[in-house]
Amino acid sequence: MSGYKIVSKVELCPNQYELKIYAPYVVRNAKAGQFIILRSEENGERIPLTIADVDIYNNLLTIVFMATGYTTKKLAMLNEGDDIPDLVGPLGKPTHIENYGTVVCLAGGYGAAPCYLIAKAFKDAGNKVYMIMGARNKNLIFWEDKMKDACYKLFVTTDDGSAGEKGFVTNVLDRLMKNEHIDYVIAVGPMPMMRAVANITRDTGIKTEVSMNPIMVDGTGMCGACRLTVGGQTKFACVDGPDFDAHLVDFDEVINRTQIYKEEEKRRDQNCNLLRQC
Repeated sequence: MSGYKIVSKVELCPNQYELKIYAPYVVRNAKAGQFIILRSEENGERIPLTIADVDIYNNLLTIVFMATGYTTKKLAMLNEGDDIPDLVGPLGKPTHIENYGTVVCLAGGYGAAPCYLIAKAFKDAGNKVYMIMGARNKNLIFWEDKMKDACYKLFVTTDDGSAGEKGFVTNVLDRLMKNEHIDYVIAVGPMPMMRAVANITRDTGIKTEVSMNPIMVDGTGMCGACRLTVGGQTKFACVDGPDFDAHLVDFDEVINRTQIYKEEEKRRDQNCNLLRQC
């Protein structure tokens, strides 16, 4: 086998894909919260993707991604039977799992996929796990049945009210905090959502972590592209994280840094659209 074979491909919702890839080494060693880095073509861009699920019996790694930029759109062009030329992992520190008591996992948009293994691990450790999934509308909600199996209770929110409750994941978190004692919160998703979660729990004493996804290149801490400031210290998401204390992360800095290559991404995206038309 010349690469990592795609065993199945499913479009979960518009522009959001699930790939199952034959990757025995990754599957044997992966833990909740870790990620992989892959290239969809020779000499292509390296992109990090969180490990969404593993099938240890069939050596299958599941990743979920949204085809929004050049590289993810190229990845979405691959089909069952195709090979991914380069894939390395598992990378990063696993989410620290212990029996805290009552745990809330918040998944915003594409963050739903990595939250599955995290919620399942906390449930298996004896925690009462709430899962809150949020998206802009019902067309972007996926894996509801899987999430229900991984937690005590699942909440779904949409910005427009087309599925579940109308509003944001933070609305449900705020309600849960008022109704019962929460011991631990973890959020995975867009930076603004994770920052909002951090602000809600900041003065409550609830241990809160976020899974950071800044710009990343080599995944080994050598390039420094994924650096962020946590508690006044420079950290690297690829080797020190991706999970960090939400109340110590400088979100403004991270959000500003993620905008650096927007113009380059637009140009590459235009090239990818041209490729699709050929």
